[in-house]
Amino acid sequence: MKTVTKFLSAAAIAVGSMGAASVATAEVSYNVGYVSEYYYRGYYQKNSSASAGVDYESGGFYVGAWTADVGQGLEYDIYGGYGMDIGEISVGVGFTGYYYTDDFDDTYEEVNLSLGYGPVSIGYSVGEWDGNGGEDYDFLDVSIDLGAGFYGTYGTFGDEFDGDYFEIGYGTTIADIDVGVALIFPSDEIEAEDDPEENTYGNGEGIVFSLGKSF
Repeated sequence: MKTVTKFLSAAAIAVGSMGAASVATAEVSYNVGYVSEYYYRGYYQKNSSASAGVDYESGGFYVGAWTADVGQGLEYDIYGGYGMDIGEISVGVGFTGYYYTDDFDDTYEEVNLSLGYGPVSIGYSVGEWDGNGGEDYDFLDVSIDLGAGFYGTYGTFGDEFDGDYFEIGYGTTIADIDVGVALIFPSDEIEAEDDPEENTYGNGEGIVFSLGKSF
């Protein structure tokens, strides 16, 4: 999976008038990236992973696609939604589907909600995983912008999934390249799912270096 924080915060923008004004503000952007270790919501996915994506935004609406190397084929995500500002509060709603080639994992599809105020943003997702005959899950995350490029995130699973994680990191831009480092601390429930023979991906604590470019 890919974290949807980027999608939701990018969509939580002020909404202008519709019609010609929306067309005038329509924008297509592309991104490429690399991480030394690919984690998602505390779960280890792969060591050394490259990614690429495309996004379209217009008048608060957004759609996009993103893909990453997961070793056993590719992950490809399709997402869309709508975001707006209400005074100083940012809100958003969207959908994300996580799909895979080969046998890396089964499909996840979820509805995403977001709320932001000042340095704090909250995301809540409700979804279904196709594995084991279908399992429902939800996920709540809280992120805080600590200033000077530092941030902290706490996320926790619910329903038929279990576990939580904490992440603290730093990001900056050097010569138009986004550079970051993050420390990942998954809970015992996530770590216990590390079993390569069973194709599960908990991997304990990790440090992740990342590079990215949008254009």
